[in-house]
Amino acid sequence: MKRRVDFQILLCTTFIVAPLPASAVTMAWSPVGNAGNAPDPATGSLYGAVDYSYNIGSYEVTNAQYAEFLNSNDSTGDNALGLYSSAGMSDATAGGISYNSGADEGSKYSLISGDENHPVNFITWYDAIRFANWMNNGQIAGSTETGAYTLGQLGPGGEPINGSDITRTEGATVFLPSEDEWYKAAYYNPATHSYFQYPTSSDTAPTADTPNATPNTANFSFAVGAPTDVGAYSGTTSPYGAFDMAGNIEEWNEALISGTDRGLRGGSLGGGSFLMLPTFRNDVDPRRGFAGFGFRLASVPEPSAIVLAAVGGVAALAIMRRR
Repeated sequence: MKRRVDFQILLCTTFIVAPLPASAVTMAWSPVGNAGNAPDPATGSLYGAVDYSYNIGSYEVTNAQYAEFLNSNDSTGDNALGLYSSAGMSDATAGGISYNSGADEGSKYSLISGDENHPVNFITWYDAIRFANWMNNGQIAGSTETGAYTLGQLGPGGEPINGSDITRTEGATVFLPSEDEWYKAAYYNPATHSYFQYPTSSDTAPTADTPNATPNTANFSFAVGAPTDVGAYSGTTSPYGAFDMAGNIEEWNEALISGTDRGLRGGSLGGGSFLMLPTFRNDVDPRRGFAGFGFRLASVPEPSAIVLAAVGGVAALAIMRRR
């Protein structure tokens, strides 16, 4: 009985120290360990080294998740920050989110049937980091401009004028992956301490096909002609277990590559397999969002969770000593 009471006390202490907020949007994470791995020599040892553990999103951010973000941060539908691309996102085949000006405030955006679990696309880099801010800040409405990233004074269309100076805030817990974080999660093989050639855990180009459970298949080269549900290629993952890092939607990362252009990796539904290679870096104006552009997030444990683990460890040790 005493063990059970002690354990219950420890659980109560855990809840008091770090209660978990209720969230409209939840995400699956794939842990990326092997901290301190070497960079990939195939790219001149420029990419892939990460000296800490972190999580990569197991899936690309979906239409369902992004619609929640829109209704939270653009409840009136004025789209002042340009978070919604009406021409693209409202297309039933290419997009997946519709807008209804007559709907109640906070419900202006709804999902197109069948597209709920497709990756959200027509996403600009600014859309992606604003979503990251919202997630980092506990999904508080209107919390898009600070958090994981600080967006400065806004210019026309809601784009910040400090675009090329935006970097991740120290202490951020949910964020757009850096190029190295994305690269490692996609290509690094922890079993051999080397790198795969494709983000499908393979050195052989994947097969372009419709969704299936066969390893090393993906949505590219117009095999489907539209986005597919995230995780639909159930037999194919990156070495750390993330789905669709090859094909479906090309994914933004933090890299500032040329001028104000930001990086994308992974290839998309209409591109060839060469776009998935580690040597291919795409860079695009951060204000541009196209049918093949989307994103996934990365995260690290919140500081409170680290404190919690320490408190839990001390409490457990004290209980053991009393016995």
